[in-house]
Amino acid sequence: MDRIIALAAAIGLLLGSSAAFADTEKQVNIRPDVASVVVETADGPVTIERIQDTEHEITGYYAKTSRACPPFCIQPAQAAEGVATIGELELLDMLADKEARVVDARTVDWHAEETIPGSLNIPYTEIAGRLDELGCVKDGGAWDCANAVRVALYCNGLWCGQSPTAIRAMLRETYPADRIFYYRGGMQAWKILGLTTVEGGL
Repeated sequence: MDRIIALAAAIGLLLGSSAAFADTEKQVNIRPDVASVVVETADGPVTIERIQDTEHEITGYYAKTSRACPPFCIQPAQAAEGVATIGELELLDMLADKEARVVDARTVDWHAEETIPGSLNIPYTEIAGRLDELGCVKDGGAWDCANAVRVALYCNGLWCGQSPTAIRAMLRETYPADRIFYYRGGMQAWKILGLTTVEGGL
């Protein structure tokens, strides 16, 4: 009889611990079927997930809603003809794709402070001269971008002109428009969704 009581107690503990485990599963997922995504960075793998505190609110620079325009004017939904605008799920897919690149087009100081894991910093002021990092080859003073990779660019948010400026510079250098993607929401939308950020490498 003592064995039956002990067994019942053990089953009760097991069920209790299973219930506790169920309570600790992620409540705030990226998608219903995806809680996190692991991306490779120069510093090793980083897990991107959302902040689990359902009371969390964005604070600091990215909480600000109104900035002087110009220069901080709302950007159009499409950065340039032929360039697709994407959201967070598409950006996560590109971060996981070894053949694609995600470019933080902000200046080095912004990137160093905080960035999206796995993104490469090519400031909008430098991108026209660094297309070799995206699969283009210099040919007689011009870029040959026949083998250019798929690339997504972002900056600080819907009001930031750095990534649209970079995209227009790439197009002037003959980068194929259908291989460029614009993450218009940028850092502000990424942070509003509570997604993981890291300090940028220099």
